[in-house]
Amino acid sequence: MMEEMEKIEPFHVTQEGLERLRERLAYLKRVLPERAEETRRAAAYGDRSENDEYKTAKGALQHTKWRILEIEDQIKRAVIITSGASASGMVQIGSRVTLGEGAAKKTFQIVGPHETDPARGRISYRSPLGAALLDRRRGHVIEVESINGTKKYRIIEIQ
Repeated sequence: MMEEMEKIEPFHVTQEGLERLRERLAYLKRVLPERAEETRRAAAYGDRSENDEYKTAKGALQHTKWRILEIEDQIKRAVIITSGASASGMVQIGSRVTLGEGAAKKTFQIVGPHETDPARGRISYRSPLGAALLDRRRGHVIEVESINGTKKYRIIEIQ
């Protein structure tokens, strides 16, 4: 029987987001020895089953190690998001899209799930709105289901 290979998905991130990840990784690698030392120090207090300080230190150490592995994996799979429309003028990850909903206009940038910030107009390509926008052109009308019902948006501009 042939084993199925796990699909390795790209990690879509802006250049700024990748730099933040690298900075976070460097910080975690700097504090890792301190957290390991704290765990060793707390372990020396005796019975570990009732040693809350040891349990807390060990948890922080494990979390730090896990985050380092996770960030290293994300950096390995990183695909830098470039802004703009595709060569064919369609919405892609990285595009800034201005939508019209009646007389109102809203502009969103399509980013990866780890950089979403709706208050700053950054939505994930996996969100209902982001997914509906992908591969659409200027002038298209899209429909998106929300808790308030179906909303229709017209794509006014793609940058």
